[in-house]
Amino acid sequence: MSLRFLVACSLAAVVALGAAHAAEPASKSAKPPSLHAQIKLLQQDFQSGPEVTKACLTCHKTAARQIHQTQHWKWEYVNPAGQVLGKRHVVNNFCTSTATNMSGCASCHVGYGLKDASFDFNSEENVDCLVCHDTTGRYKKPAGLYGNVFAKDMEVPPGSGKIVKGANLKAIAQAVGRTSRTSCGSCHFYGGGGDGVKHGDLDSSLEAPDADVDVHMDAKGLNFRCTACHRTLNHEVPGSRYGPMNVTFTCASCHTSAPHKDKDINRHDKIVACQTCHIPSFARGGVPTKMAWDWSTAGKRGPDGKPIVRRDANGHEVYNAIKGDFVLAEDVVPAYAWFNGTVRYTLPGDRLDARSGPVPINWFEGSPKDGKSKIWPVKVFRGKQAWDPVNRTLAVTHLAGNDDTAFWKNLDWKKAVTTGMAAAKLPFSGQVGFIETYSMWPITHMVAPKAKALDCDSCHDNKNGRMKYVPGVDPE
Repeated sequence: MSLRFLVACSLAAVVALGAAHAAEPASKSAKPPSLHAQIKLLQQDFQSGPEVTKACLTCHKTAARQIHQTQHWKWEYVNPAGQVLGKRHVVNNFCTSTATNMSGCASCHVGYGLKDASFDFNSEENVDCLVCHDTTGRYKKPAGLYGNVFAKDMEVPPGSGKIVKGANLKAIAQAVGRTSRTSCGSCHFYGGGGDGVKHGDLDSSLEAPDADVDVHMDAKGLNFRCTACHRTLNHEVPGSRYGPMNVTFTCASCHTSAPHKDKDINRHDKIVACQTCHIPSFARGGVPTKMAWDWSTAGKRGPDGKPIVRRDANGHEVYNAIKGDFVLAEDVVPAYAWFNGTVRYTLPGDRLDARSGPVPINWFEGSPKDGKSKIWPVKVFRGKQAWDPVNRTLAVTHLAGNDDTAFWKNLDWKKAVTTGMAAAKLPFSGQVGFIETYSMWPITHMVAPKAKALDCDSCHDNKNGRMKYVPGVDPE
């Protein structure tokens, strides 16, 4: 599959400069809004998340029903091609699948108790208001609890001896406010199993970046919130990678399609995305991103019988027995690809052909000849993951859990895949092999100051120019 395809995801966009609603709070130490602290219903000692939500809904009567219509809640999206996508349905080449792994995955769901198909998606009290509206930075949904949160200390998992501190839900509820980069980032910065792992252009450095990391989010400059670009209406946040590119915002929403004084530069807008020139590299904030993940090497134990963990000179994990080998990188030059807005996915159960090279987890239609594609920057993530070589399908693997079949507990691939495939209602031959895959992620954040945008030679130099790697482009 040619790399001339690209992921459709949230576009890097900006709103009118100086718009007051776009900026983050002046500092994390700023006092929370006093209004909620004075509300009588929020004076009680809450014991669970749904108790907080019940109190919220007495004033915000339609909020939960609005949330019910969103992808953040459903974790499901049907694309124009009829593919059923979303976190509950796809297999990726990071932690592979949410099936049977919700005890950990649901920590980033905007609800409480998402365990399996029995979850009540119509329950209003199961909506988690705090995960987006916390302003204290103290609201955490521990792994192992299916997205639940409690006021009391708990041993998670039972019998492990690991105590998870309970949350002061009363104090957190009284300090709720508007979303921020920190609240959005509590999930989106840590997708794929850690800080900066998945996207490459989203990591904790964006909580308070300087202009060199992101000119729009610069904490001492424009200081934009996420919602400055992801303009939210009725709790629906635009900018999903699953959908087509015709989202409600683009760079031109604020900058127009001809923002440069040089007409030769402006004419590039027809075939080059703004991000291509204005994001010269990603993972620029000091947080490395994963570029490759080899599950086939997982399972190694030391002489003491314990799973092995290895770190690089900077303390970053490069091998973990429960996950395998990683390749990390910082200040990464993107790959470039033609993209016309249409995204396709390899789904669980799709029969694969590994003879032609790595299997695409997703692919993005585009061509220099279709009249609607543009060249986009992209992170190409390479993996080697479990599959069923007889049925020729990607494996759904049971990773997280305190049971004998969870891979992270027993390091037994056959048990883990047997359980995962059964949960996904997919046939399994009993054999586990490993197959090379790749996925692609759009680079839309970490917009550099204009002085650091790519110049003409960055692309058009025949020897070193970046465009020589894009099919159908003559650097001249």
